[in-house]
Amino acid sequence: MFILLIRTIILYILVVLTMRLMGKKQIGQMQPFELVIAIMISELASLPMQDTRISLLHGIVPILTLLALQTSISYLQLKSEKIRGLFCSKPSILINNGKIDINELHKQSFTINDLMEELRLLGYFNLQDIQYAILEDNGQLSVIGKTGLDYVTKDDMKIKYSQEVIPITLILDGRINYDSLKIINKDEKWLLKELEKHEIESPKDIFIALLDSQKKFYYQIEKGVNLK
Repeated sequence: MFILLIRTIILYILVVLTMRLMGKKQIGQMQPFELVIAIMISELASLPMQDTRISLLHGIVPILTLLALQTSISYLQLKSEKIRGLFCSKPSILINNGKIDINELHKQSFTINDLMEELRLLGYFNLQDIQYAILEDNGQLSVIGKTGLDYVTKDDMKIKYSQEVIPITLILDGRINYDSLKIINKDEKWLLKELEKHEIESPKDIFIALLDSQKKFYYQIEKGVNLK
């Protein structure tokens, strides 16, 4: 038991020092190759702790090897853009000039619901408020809002206003969301009339349609974006 305790302490200290030497990035900020190395280090450390028949060196040597590998790759990335491109992906623009890039969403296996959730977490509730949304290498979303929306607030001007509400998705990938229609006390007939106003023949022509936080009808087809 004492030997197991000592082995655990040694491996714990080694893993902590290794992670410190790898840098101060949080898990969500790691590049894919860095995350793979972190997972492999944790697995290598756990084996000698669980089985005393495995030599301690069989855990220490691979961990130090991975540390050297990660350090070398990080150094080479600083020296060469080609090597950085080999180990790290490029940022992906999901919203470009105010329009959702549908092909890029599919390429990144990113659903419209995933996109809307990330935008809400960043404080953006309306798609039309966004100029660019960029999926970074580490999986985090960066957003550039439309500059014209940086204005003095209604509270600053002491103007009366009504509280904004959560946007409601009405159509997604050509399919009507009937549950959403029930939430706003509307039916399919009302939705079809809204589409007729915009000269849209069928919901199948719509990539996404919703009522935004100001209860305005917003939709996007592959050819453009429109707001009522």
